[in-house]
Amino acid sequence: MFDRCRRPMSALLLTVAIPAFAAFAADKAKTKPAEDTTPSYEQPQPATENLDLTMYQRIREEGLAHSKIMEYGSALTDDIGPRLTGSPNMAKANAWTRDQLTAMGCANAHLEDWGEFGMGWQQLNTWVRMTAPDTAVFIAQATPWSPSTNGTVSGEAVYVNIQSDADFDQYKGKLAGKIVLLGEMREVPPLDKVLFERYTDKELEELAQYPVNDRAAADMQARLRTYMQRYRMVDKIAQFLADEKAAAVIRPSRDGKNGGGSGGTIFDDNGAALGRQPYLADHKVKVPVIVMAIESYGRVYRLLQAHVPVTLEMDVETKFTGDHEHGFDTVAEIPGTDPKLKDEVVMVGGHLDSWIAGTGATDNGAGSIVAMEVMRILNALQVKPRRTIRIALWSGEEQGLYGSRGYVKQHFGYAAPLNTPDQAQLPEFLRKTGPLEIKPEQKVVSGYFNVDNGSGKIRGVYLQENAAIAPIFEQWIAPLKDLGVTTLSMRNTGGTDHLSFDAVGIPGFQFIQDDLDYESRTHHSNQDVYERLQPADLKQIATVEAIFVYNAAMRDQMLPRKPLPHPELRDQQNAPLPNLFPGAVPPADEKK
Repeated sequence: MFDRCRRPMSALLLTVAIPAFAAFAADKAKTKPAEDTTPSYEQPQPATENLDLTMYQRIREEGLAHSKIMEYGSALTDDIGPRLTGSPNMAKANAWTRDQLTAMGCANAHLEDWGEFGMGWQQLNTWVRMTAPDTAVFIAQATPWSPSTNGTVSGEAVYVNIQSDADFDQYKGKLAGKIVLLGEMREVPPLDKVLFERYTDKELEELAQYPVNDRAAADMQARLRTYMQRYRMVDKIAQFLADEKAAAVIRPSRDGKNGGGSGGTIFDDNGAALGRQPYLADHKVKVPVIVMAIESYGRVYRLLQAHVPVTLEMDVETKFTGDHEHGFDTVAEIPGTDPKLKDEVVMVGGHLDSWIAGTGATDNGAGSIVAMEVMRILNALQVKPRRTIRIALWSGEEQGLYGSRGYVKQHFGYAAPLNTPDQAQLPEFLRKTGPLEIKPEQKVVSGYFNVDNGSGKIRGVYLQENAAIAPIFEQWIAPLKDLGVTTLSMRNTGGTDHLSFDAVGIPGFQFIQDDLDYESRTHHSNQDVYERLQPADLKQIATVEAIFVYNAAMRDQMLPRKPLPHPELRDQQNAPLPNLFPGAVPPADEKK
């Protein structure tokens, strides 16, 4: 047996080693590198995505076999109806979506006030008919924010064509009590092309190619010049007609793609309204304004051109509900569960507001009910996302992305528009801005997914020139090719709420969708109704978007980002190189 006062050699060695190991560990702790605080979206992305194909199947089963999307669609469009920003119907839609999101299991469903919008307005009734030289009932509606006629009015129809300041004089003293036709009669082409279209494989291949040229920019500049010419004249014309005491104004409905703006279809939006911002009290339209189907407008126009007197009778009944109505977004969440990632956010949404000629079904009831169905699918499957999934349904999109821009400004960042004399006269969306000011929340949003191109099924994604996202999304869509999802396009696509996120450096994406009859006859028209919604397509959209949202919420890293925008440097970056030609002579005004 061992002597109690003696230890084995191994014990002695261990006693000596412990202090030495402690000293080594202490030195190692002192030299341990600091934890990497680089945001995960700036770190190298994995080459291979860790996809949960079982969840793909579960989402497909719930979204395709147990869909509730058409129930949402009927409740929103048939019961609530059109949802003009600031209107009583918009308030109903905000409350209804908040309550439905709560009922399906979302947390923190609430309305967020993005600020003052303008006047609340409803169309109660509009009709127009011809009483001489014949009787006829015409297809027409009031333009948004038109005042009432205060009962039936009857008057002689006159055609007015004002293109420049020089044209006003010829109409002075001649319009009192008259019903003014304002706008040239356009061509009405035969319908020799289909109004309902899906992408062909060739068209998708072309869309996947990134055009490296300036043609699109040149086309946009030409469109902006035309827009600005109309923009500067419209308020002058509106005030002139009011001063001349015209009884009412009739505008011809514009055309749609492939000649779809015929057959009684009316497009009734900002382009038909008489004024730049008719929803603001200090820009209020003072003369009742209606938009008329082109065939109805054409009959009166041709009679007047032939010097046949025409008498019209009409009643425009509208209601204003306040001069300083606020706009609200509906917001709700599925909370994240990962201790490290739960404060990060993946967003999904669409705009809830619409125009008033139809019931706002395809624009953008479709995108709103898809986003709601995405949240319902994930809740029904009791998904426990690592990141928080947040839905936002915007208002004010149709007047300038007001809802999403207001939300982004409050939470993520903002670039203030310049107020220099040359910029102050432009609409805000065309104005140059100062530097971008970023808020802390901007760093926790992985990405935003948007649907706002009607109810056509998803064929791919616009990457918004974010090249780093392409190999990620390519892996995401591989198991969805049987649903028709095949195409990634590096191109920018504009005109909707993902731009508000892209503008502050947050990845924002709009999906590539089959056009169907969206651009030909439903976009902002009286045909934007429930019957134009395609159930099978909507089920596919919700299923695909739910998978995208789920993948973004579950991956280890946030989605990669483009470099942070610097709008204040745009002119400098696009300026020609100075002093490039050695033989150039400075212009005379630069020599002084």
